[in-house]
Amino acid sequence: MPFTSFKEKISSQNHSIPFGEVVKINATVITATGLKVSISDMVKIVSNDTIQETFGMVTEIDGKTFFITPFSFVEGFCSGDRVFLDQAGMNIPVGSSLLGRVVDPFMRPIDGKGAIISSQLSPIIKAPIAAMKRGMIDEIFSVGVKSIDGLLTCGKGQKLGIFAGSGVGKSTLMGMIVRGSNAPIKVVALIGERGREVPEFIAKNLGGNLENTVIIVATSDDSPLMRKYGAFAAMSVAEHFKDKGLDVLFIMDSVTRFAMAQREIGLALGEPPTSKGYPPSSLTLLPQLMERAGKEEGKGSITAFFTVLIEGDDMSDPIADQSRSILDGHIVLSRELTDFGIYPPVHVLNSASRVMSDIVSSEHLQAILKFRRIYTLLKENEVLIRIGAYTKGTDPELDEAISKKTGMEKFLTQDARYQSDYKETEEALIKLMNDPS
Repeated sequence: MPFTSFKEKISSQNHSIPFGEVVKINATVITATGLKVSISDMVKIVSNDTIQETFGMVTEIDGKTFFITPFSFVEGFCSGDRVFLDQAGMNIPVGSSLLGRVVDPFMRPIDGKGAIISSQLSPIIKAPIAAMKRGMIDEIFSVGVKSIDGLLTCGKGQKLGIFAGSGVGKSTLMGMIVRGSNAPIKVVALIGERGREVPEFIAKNLGGNLENTVIIVATSDDSPLMRKYGAFAAMSVAEHFKDKGLDVLFIMDSVTRFAMAQREIGLALGEPPTSKGYPPSSLTLLPQLMERAGKEEGKGSITAFFTVLIEGDDMSDPIADQSRSILDGHIVLSRELTDFGIYPPVHVLNSASRVMSDIVSSEHLQAILKFRRIYTLLKENEVLIRIGAYTKGTDPELDEAISKKTGMEKFLTQDARYQSDYKETEEALIKLMNDPS
C-alpha cells in the first residue's frame, strides 16, 4: 500500500481515547460531564496535576451530567481532572489461586503473600438463581455447633441470619462455624468492621488456618462503595466455586454495615431517608445479595450465614426485620445467656430454621419439639422456681423440665475450640429428651 494512502486511512479514523471532565467534587460524590455513560459503569478519574488516580462508579445521570461515587477518598482531586470509561467494567479475577488468601473487594492481596494470578474474570453483579432452577434443600449441613446442629439444623443451600447486639459473641460463633463445617470451600466476607478485628479473627477464631478459605475484607475506613461491593464481590467468589459443583460455606459480617454503606451512598445522592435514616435502596439491596446464595440444580450450593448487628438488642430494627423476611432462618444470640455463662449464647426459643423439619429424622424432630416445649416451661416458671413458690408434683411436665435443666444447659454450652459431630449431637439430644429422670 502506498505511504500516502496508508496515511490517509489512519488520519480518517479517530484514535484518541474519549474522556470526560470533573466539574464538581464533594466529600462523597464527584460530578462530571463529557462522556456517554450508563448507570453502574466503572470509570477512572485521573488527576491533571499529580499521578494520582482512582476508580468510581456512575450512580446517577442528569442529562449530560453524571455523578460518580468513588471507591476511595477524593482528597487530591479537583475540577478539570479527566474521567475515562473503564472497559473492563465490574469484573474481578476468580479461581483456586484465591484459596488461603486475604484480599480486598478487587481481589488484590492484603496479606503480604505476593500477587494472585488468575486468568478468569467474573462480574461482581449477577442475577440471583432463577426460582425454578433452585434445588430442594434436602441434605443436612453440619456446622459443628451442638445448639445449631441439634436444635436449629441447617440444610445445604440454606440462608440464615445470626442476629446479635455488640459484644455478644458473633465473631466467636462465626469462627466455630467456619472451623466446624466440612464444606470444601469457605468464603468469609468481613464488611465494615474494625481493621483490628481482621488479624484477630484469623488468629483467634480460625486458629490461623486458612486452608480452602478466602477472606474478603473491606474495613470501616474504606469508602462506602468499597464496603457495598465488597459483599457482592465475595458472593461472586462463592458463586464461582458453586458453578464448579462444589458446596460452599459463605459467611458475611455484617449485613448492617453493608446497609449503612448504601445509606451513605443513597443519602449523598439525595434519596429520602425512611426508618432510622435508611433510604429505600438500602432495603431493596438486601435481597439482591442474599438471594444469590442457595442450591442450584446441576451445580453446587452456597450455604450462607449473614450476621446482623441489632443496635440495643432491638429485633424490630429495619435491617433486622427485612433480613428475617428474606432468610430461611434466624439464629438469635442472647446477652442474657452470656450473663449466665452459656456460650455460644444461642437463644433457641427466639431462633428458627425454616427447613429443619424437612431434613431431620422424625425421632430427632420429636426431641427438638420436646426440648423447646419444656425449655419454654422452665423459662416461664423460672421466678416461681427460684423463690420456692412451686411445689413439686403440681405439673409433671414442669417437674421433668426441672430435672432436665442441668442437662439442657450443658447441651447448649460448648467450648469455642470444640467441634461436635452431627450424629453424636443428634443421639445426645434424643437420649436427653427420652431419659425418664
